[in-house]
Amino acid sequence: MAAHRLQCELISEADLERMIAAQFGESGQLASNQVLPDKAWCPLAASVLASLGLERHLLLCCTGAEILLRDLPAVFRFHVVAPESLRAANVAADGRVSREEAKRRLRKLTAAQFLLRKRRFGQKTSSLTSFDMVVNAQAMGLEEMVDLLASAVRSQGLLEGGLLSSQAAAKVQFEARLKLARFGLLGYAPDRVLVERKPFGHPSEEVFANLLDFYRIAWDYEPRSFPLQWDKDGKVSEAFTPDFYLPEFDLYVELTTMKQANVTRKNRKIRLLRAIYPHVNIQVFYQKDVQDLVMKYRSPERVPR
Repeated sequence: MAAHRLQCELISEADLERMIAAQFGESGQLASNQVLPDKAWCPLAASVLASLGLERHLLLCCTGAEILLRDLPAVFRFHVVAPESLRAANVAADGRVSREEAKRRLRKLTAAQFLLRKRRFGQKTSSLTSFDMVVNAQAMGLEEMVDLLASAVRSQGLLEGGLLSSQAAAKVQFEARLKLARFGLLGYAPDRVLVERKPFGHPSEEVFANLLDFYRIAWDYEPRSFPLQWDKDGKVSEAFTPDFYLPEFDLYVELTTMKQANVTRKNRKIRLLRAIYPHVNIQVFYQKDVQDLVMKYRSPERVPR
């Protein structure tokens, strides 16, 4: 009902599982007798959803959706609660079983859901503050809950704000690739990342390059300069050269680890770049971002090329 009302595509857990299986099958990275790691499900799902979000608005209904989507912009998290008596009555009606059998099935379903969440996300439950709206199915009917959801989504202008931007999608895909590479999934052959080594302007740039190398993510160092201002004769008076370009994601990356005065000047250039070249995707990593990436993904100090 909500998907129809909001004119979104409904993605159920079964739909997402099929899409993940299709994408993963194309990667050819898993042996026939190997099982997909539970922890790999989240980045795989995020990658699939980011691709879909470029084309249409989505309504996702699956276990742990509030965790899966917490890093994406323009998301509304809606949660329905109900007492056990009402949930058991629904199970009894759906399965045409006795009340006692319904309670047994409900306990089994709940335990299975807790276990699934624990394996995939490392937590059995989420606090209610993880959601933007929580409604009680005992206090209102189905249509009332859909009305509330539709009103909330429209009041925040989520549909009018457009689809997921290519820049946001590229960031999700980049993060997903780093996480998946830890499981040996969606990796690329080493020759995909063998490019001519250039002198780096800052040690942090070499650390970042080694991180990309380690996870087989192709990159180019300072491949292009973007003119930002011109003099009266039409000659370029100011330009900006991002540190890295990741061709698989069509994403430029700029590392900012300098003192605040220089950070302010660089941020001004990036704002100009985005205004003049709105089609260019660029992600800025500040000093703490770089440190967090290195600590999180445990890149070695240096990867031989």
